[in-house]
Amino acid sequence: MTKLQVTAIACAAVAFASAVGAANSSSPGRYEVRPGESIQKAVDAARAGDTIALAPGTYRESVSLTKPGITLEGAGPRTVISPPAGSAQGACAGLGDGVCVLGTGGTAVKDVRVRALTVSGFKKNGVWASGTDGLVLDGVVAEKNGVWGVAQERSTHSLITHVNARDNGSAGVVVANYVDQEGGATDTHGTVIEHSTATGSASGFTLRRVRNLSVHDNDISANCAGVYVVGDETKPLAGAMTISRNRVHDNNKSCAATTRLPAVQGAGIVLTGAEDTRVQNNTISGNAGNTPMSGGVVLFKSFVGVHNNGNTITGNLMERNKPADIADQETGTTNTFDGNRCSASQPTGLC
Repeated sequence: MTKLQVTAIACAAVAFASAVGAANSSSPGRYEVRPGESIQKAVDAARAGDTIALAPGTYRESVSLTKPGITLEGAGPRTVISPPAGSAQGACAGLGDGVCVLGTGGTAVKDVRVRALTVSGFKKNGVWASGTDGLVLDGVVAEKNGVWGVAQERSTHSLITHVNARDNGSAGVVVANYVDQEGGATDTHGTVIEHSTATGSASGFTLRRVRNLSVHDNDISANCAGVYVVGDETKPLAGAMTISRNRVHDNNKSCAATTRLPAVQGAGIVLTGAEDTRVQNNTISGNAGNTPMSGGVVLFKSFVGVHNNGNTITGNLMERNKPADIADQETGTTNTFDGNRCSASQPTGLC
């Protein structure tokens, strides 16, 4: 290698490091960021397949991920992303969110991963994803955010695993078709929510107008409602999902009525306007209240009067739910109740 070539390579390296800003490129494809440095600068410099590694500490900023194949990885719960001081800057901060994963121009952003960090105290959402494919959220703590802990819309093939969503305003985890407009349920193509916890919010998990997903092996407690499957009059209906092997207990927080919903308290798993959903092999206990949706498993027609049809409630262990372990408020529908261990139902005979 000539002296001129060595000099050119060195200059290129200096220019690239300057583009990253405070973030350091310690090895190919990996950018290490420390508290006081800019996560967003490292993200902007990264390419598909690169990892942004965050050291423990607090980062006061919002972060937008719009490139495919980027991994944002903390060092565990002590890596905290919280709202910036002063006026909000950037698209994500302008939305009031912490970490945003956003497709652009109708094209999904693919294979983004957010791992091992805490997102706390944002006005709206801790993690907000829209128009994604293959998104992985792993080991994320989303706490004390004003609306949702973790939420996504118009997204497919997502994996939400080992998430801890606690003390958020509206819901811990939301999977939706759209959050700001009407429309039929969208196919998530196998989105999975697993091995996660949701506590202290209005709803632990809200599954709004979506189909084809699995919710399994989660622990959901101390919300107004544990799992809330929301459908409406649009086609196709919400449903075609499996809710299994979850522990849904003591969701006895009280939420006042809204313009769209009656008051909610003591609701375990609620289906409204859903079809072809399997609720199976869950442990559902201690969900007690005196509101229209109170009980262990509750089938409740949607706000606009759409009924639940073709759902199967089977193999669940249900106890200490009030007014009933199973509350089927539907008539003339084709829902099936089989093999559940419970002591009280409305109407009688479903246990």
